[in-house]
Amino acid sequence: MSMQKKAGLEEKPTVHRIRITLTSRNVKNLEKVCADLIEGAKKQKLKVKGPVRMPTKFLNITTRKTPCGEGSKTWDRFEMRIHKRVIDLHSSSDVVKEITSISIEPGVEVEVTIAQ
Repeated sequence: MSMQKKAGLEEKPTVHRIRITLTSRNVKNLEKVCADLIEGAKKQKLKVKGPVRMPTKFLNITTRKTPCGEGSKTWDRFEMRIHKRVIDLHSSSDVVKEITSISIEPGVEVEVTIAQ
């Protein structure tokens, strides 16, 4: 009986859990790419979770202003902030290729992880 059911049904594309991780130093570009990805996923009628805002990394460097070491001891402080967003999708891998083919803003890194 189970053999008859298997023979009569067509194979559905396997649904994967897909995690898209976006990182950038510019929040405006990052949010624009997130909005474009989610808009594309909702047009395909996919199950979307996110964007989840991960904690911002602060990279600090403190250096002396004078190159030779003489003079008053003044210091420069430089900071770089790295923002991160995570989007989870439930779809087949074919659909993800279509969604991620959008134009990505400069300075935004996209990492796609597919889990079974």
